[in-house]
Amino acid sequence: MKILTKKATMNKLKDPWNSGDPYEYYMGRWSKLMAPEFLKWLNLPSSLSWLDIGCGTGALSEAIFKFNTPSHLTSIDPSEGFLNKADSRLQYKGDFRIGNATKIPLQNNSVEVVVSGLALNFFEDLDGALSEMKRVSKTNGVIAAYVWDYSGRIDLIRYFWDAAVNLYPDSKNLDEGIRFPICNKDKLKNSFINAGLSEVQVTNLDIITCFKNFEDYCHPFLGRQGPAPGYLASLSRNHQEKLRNEIYKKLPFERDGSIKLLGRAIAVKGKIK
Repeated sequence: MKILTKKATMNKLKDPWNSGDPYEYYMGRWSKLMAPEFLKWLNLPSSLSWLDIGCGTGALSEAIFKFNTPSHLTSIDPSEGFLNKADSRLQYKGDFRIGNATKIPLQNNSVEVVVSGLALNFFEDLDGALSEMKRVSKTNGVIAAYVWDYSGRIDLIRYFWDAAVNLYPDSKNLDEGIRFPICNKDKLKNSFINAGLSEVQVTNLDIITCFKNFEDYCHPFLGRQGPAPGYLASLSRNHQEKLRNEIYKKLPFERDGSIKLLGRAIAVKGKIK
C-alpha cells in the first residue's frame, strides 16, 4: 500500500482519534461489522472507482475491496497512525493519502462513488466537505455516509454516558449524543438535499455488539481513544470506580455473564444530478 504524506491535513479533531490499536479494541471491531451492512444497503455494482473519506484504520476500505471489487480505491484520513494500521490490515496496493475533507487531493469528476464511514460528524465544515465530494464525483455518481446513532441506539456508548451524566451532570455536554446533532436521520437527509443531491435516502443499520463479560465491555474504555475513554481518563480512580459500578447496575447481562447490545448507525445516500 502507498501512503502519501503530503502537507495536506484534515480538520483538527478535538478528540484523540489517532492511534490504531486502542481504536480497534474500542470501536474498530464494531466498525468492521457495520461496513458490510452499509455496502449491502448501497447495493452498487463492481468495478467502480471509489473514494473513502476519513478511512480510519480501514474497515470500510477493506469491505469495499472485498465486496465491491473497485476499479480503483482512494482512501484519505488525517492520521498517519490510522493509515499505518490500515496498511497492515489490508495487505494490498491501495492509494492511501493523508487528506483534507474540505480539500480533497483529487481532480474534478474523478470518482464514481464517494463514501465516509463513521466520520461525517467530525467534519467541522460539513457543507464544505459535501461541496468537495460533489466536485470530485462524476455525473450520476453516488455520495453516501453513515454515522453512529449516538443519541439513540449505539448502546455500548449510551450506557456509558447515561451512567456518567447520572453521577456527574457536568459531563452531559461531552456526550456524543449532544455534541453531534448531525447524527440524526432528518438532519443528515436535509444536509444532503441542501447540498444539491438528488434521490436522497436515509436508513438505520443495526448490528449486535457482543461482550464476553463485564471486563470485556469496560476494558476498551481505558484506551483513551475517543470522547468517552478520554473523559474516563480525566476522572480520578475513585470516580472511575463509581462510574464503573453505575454502568454495571444498568447493563443487561445474559445468563452466562455475556452482554449483547444493539449497535445502530444512520446511513444516508444521494446522487449527483
